[in-house]
Amino acid sequence: MTEWTDLTQGEVRRWRGAGFGPGEAVAWREAGVTVPADARLWSTAAATPRTVVTWQRAGMTPQDAVRWHELGIAPHDAARRHLAGERPRRVPWFARLAAPEPAAPASEVVRTLRRLLRAGVPADVARAYADAGWDGAAAEEWARRRVDQGDARVFRALGFTAAEAARAGLPAVEVMASWWGAVPLEEVAAWCAAGLTPEEAAGQRASGVTAEQAAVLRALSS
Repeated sequence: MTEWTDLTQGEVRRWRGAGFGPGEAVAWREAGVTVPADARLWSTAAATPRTVVTWQRAGMTPQDAVRWHELGIAPHDAARRHLAGERPRRVPWFARLAAPEPAAPASEVVRTLRRLLRAGVPADVARAYADAGWDGAAAEEWARRRVDQGDARVFRALGFTAAEAARAGLPAVEVMASWWGAVPLEEVAAWCAAGLTPEEAAGQRASGVTAEQAAVLRALSS
């Protein structure tokens, strides 16, 4: 029992019953997962104590992660899609059989595709935006900068412009992860675009600098 000294006998039984050894239990607990059943679900979704934060910061439950994993979606892509409001859902086989063949592209898709192509956007990027239902005018600045359309949705929700997202040079999920807990979510774009790191922004905010003042710096750096 010396390896389990930080746990009660009941907790030891639960961790063992879930198939974890003492070292694994410690790692999961240090990652913030204190329920063995949840750790088992995270493991089923191919998460580890080191990588589980990617899923958690997207607001996912272990059950969500398992569903995304069952759909064959990679963790970072799943986190990005979850942040954008999409939820994992498997279409029943009988519904797929009953579904009609895909129709010709809708006129809106064609208009978006045409606008983006005329703006010099590569065909594969333009197609991704059009197929995802973007309006051509809304998509143009993002697509011209080659921002992934899924990332663009998350960056827009955070208040980033297309130029700021491109300057960030990181997927939206990584930006979210790096800024998690540093400042309120609605202030991330202002502080990030002002050129501050998460640590610098947190320090400035703690010393009384407001998001409005950060927005002034943001405008000057545009």
